[in-house]
Amino acid sequence: MESAMDGKHLVLGGSGFVGRHVALALAKAGHDVVVADRTPLPNDLPAVLRERISWRFFELDGAPWRELIEDVAVVHHYAWSSVPASANDCPALDLASNVGPTIALLETVRARGAGHAPRLVFSSSGGTVYGRLRRVPVHEDHPLSPLNAYGAGKAAAEHYISCYRNQYGLDCRVARLANPFGAGQNLARGQGAVTTFLYRALAHEPIVIWGDGEVVRDYVHISDVANGLMTLACTEDVGEQHVFNIGSGIGVSLNAIVAELETALGRRLEVRRQAGRPYDVPVSVLDISMMHDLLNWRPWLSFSDGIRRTLSDLERGYAVSTLD
Repeated sequence: MESAMDGKHLVLGGSGFVGRHVALALAKAGHDVVVADRTPLPNDLPAVLRERISWRFFELDGAPWRELIEDVAVVHHYAWSSVPASANDCPALDLASNVGPTIALLETVRARGAGHAPRLVFSSSGGTVYGRLRRVPVHEDHPLSPLNAYGAGKAAAEHYISCYRNQYGLDCRVARLANPFGAGQNLARGQGAVTTFLYRALAHEPIVIWGDGEVVRDYVHISDVANGLMTLACTEDVGEQHVFNIGSGIGVSLNAIVAELETALGRRLEVRRQAGRPYDVPVSVLDISMMHDLLNWRPWLSFSDGIRRTLSDLERGYAVSTLD
């Protein structure tokens, strides 16, 4: 098995917001990448990246795992079919559609044997798996107590991943992501307050806020997320620690997002407020010291810088964020 530094990377959900940016970051760093998704990457990628990235059709349900992971050094598992709202609407379907295929993937990796199996990197949700925080920012050793079905599904997948790591010696790693934002985010999924607010502001449409606007989240630009995931995937030895928070480590309220956008755009924005949602965690800010101390990673863009980068990318019509 080739090492992650020179082997092939398989990115499940590689045409999605996170997967697409990780695939591009890996290609720019000189890695060969297979993007597995229902839709291919944009055709206007630079030639040097097209040479390193191939695409194949993929769906979680019934995926040909043995064929997919053949000759692969690292599997990036970023494919997940639900969002918090849809998972809450049908928890049983969410479980079957996401956790079940994750177990099937783990079984296929296990069958290869610990010495020959690819490394697995799973993207979990730092904003939902912890639930109501006992301390802020939240460290990786905080108990998992999700408040919604989406977080419960992610937590279940994490538990199975830890089980296979402990029982079979597989190199499985979990990245608990904060709230990424940037150009290329799919607004139809109903995720991403920063990008949603920015799109509506640019279209001179009202911004909708549930509750009093003091819900606090850890927002991190997608370029930093991609770099963090690539660092986690390519570090040969992470020791006993296998779960890492990836975020900014700084909390920003919904009201503060609006204020930042008003500053960046130089005008007041229309805000409409609706009743709060019971499944929204009031505060979620991640402690990212483990990524810094063990893997020497930290985000480079502040929230304000990330807003300006996103605004610039959108104005230039980019389908992905600039990663430089």
